[in-house]
Amino acid sequence: MRILVVGAGATGGHFGGLLAAAGRDVTFLVRPARAAGLRTRGLRLTGPHGDVHIPRPSLVTPQELAQKPYEPFELVLLSVKSYGLRQAVTDIAPAVAPDTLVLPVLNGMTHLDVLDTAFGPDAVLGGLCLIASTLDPDGRIVQLEDFHQITFGPRTERAEQRSAAVRAALDGVGFHVRLSLAIVQEMWEKWYLLASLAAVTTLMRGSVGEVMAAPGGPRFIEGVLAEVEAATAAAGHPVSNEAKERAHKRLLTAGSPLTASMFRDLSAGLPVEAEHIIGDMVDRGARNGVPMPLLALARTHLAVYEERRSS
Repeated sequence: MRILVVGAGATGGHFGGLLAAAGRDVTFLVRPARAAGLRTRGLRLTGPHGDVHIPRPSLVTPQELAQKPYEPFELVLLSVKSYGLRQAVTDIAPAVAPDTLVLPVLNGMTHLDVLDTAFGPDAVLGGLCLIASTLDPDGRIVQLEDFHQITFGPRTERAEQRSAAVRAALDGVGFHVRLSLAIVQEMWEKWYLLASLAAVTTLMRGSVGEVMAAPGGPRFIEGVLAEVEAATAAAGHPVSNEAKERAHKRLLTAGSPLTASMFRDLSAGLPVEAEHIIGDMVDRGARNGVPMPLLALARTHLAVYEERRSS
């Protein structure tokens, strides 16, 4: 299976690098600056599972993909940040043939609407990933924790018929792969956790443990969780008891160093996925009559940050 991995950053570079190291037919779609670095130093991964170095990864830039005829890719692994989604849709369009499947591992849900409009729902799988990784100053991908998993699944009957081939292409390369027939529900449950964690840590500018230790901290966290739980239920995707227990354990543990990646991006002065993760949840809650004052406050806080960062 010919695989196009969109981006060679902390997520796409990690999963795509392991696929390439295992001999899969992988090409990375990257910007010219990233392509120059990869051509000079290769693609390098490091972490709890050891080091990987691919001296000459297969690369293509958006300009090259648009200008040169390429054999269609069978799978596109889309791992961009939400603010890069629309540009990514334009960039990958020349690579998407009638039988191509697009596997996005973005957080939230709005990206499915964008991709469905561009390529049709039969071509767009549901997906999510679990990984904690970052790029170091030399462009090396550093895995911060020992978990790395992609969960994906079909959203239409036609896509279901082709899902086994995708699993075979992704399996057996070092990270965990799981095929789910309830992928949309799982995406909502991850969004519930992520939106709650992002709101807590960005609004309070600290880790879960620091918020827990502050006066009113536990009550604040419980309030955020309750708001997001109510919004997901009103949208027709009530969170399972298991997912609730997982979220409460992670967000209500004293001394926990846990933070959202959005908090880490904010702390570094980088763009954040505020509207895709928090704003969209607030909007969906409003459409269904669910008041979300705490999450709305986090949204406003992040909008001020984005305005200041871009000015």
